[in-house]
Amino acid sequence: MATYISKNLISGEEIVLTAKNHWLNFFSKDWLAYCLSSNEYVITNKRIVVKEGIISRRIVEINLSKIESVTVNQGVFGRLLGCGSFTIIGSGGTRETFRNIDNPVKIKRAFQELVS
Repeated sequence: MATYISKNLISGEEIVLTAKNHWLNFFSKDWLAYCLSSNEYVITNKRIVVKEGIISRRIVEINLSKIESVTVNQGVFGRLLGCGSFTIIGSGGTRETFRNIDNPVKIKRAFQELVS
């Protein structure tokens, strides 16, 4: 099954990393989105793309060249269970936070490797 992001890649773009919601979301108000695996978090060689939602969609696309930093927040339980949130801070003060993501440190590392 093709995902939203794989169907909307631009010319010369390749997926570097995909991430998903952590299984803890099954116990939250977003359990339906988790069960349907509808949220997509992808880093490509050109941008970060996030698609959230089942019926209504929220899509965030930020070019790697426009991102100033990616930060990760993990509490004690998040570190133990491998989940947390990551925030993308773009040029001009744009700030997008995505919560309860599986292995957010891996996302930050992939971003750093692409821009260095």
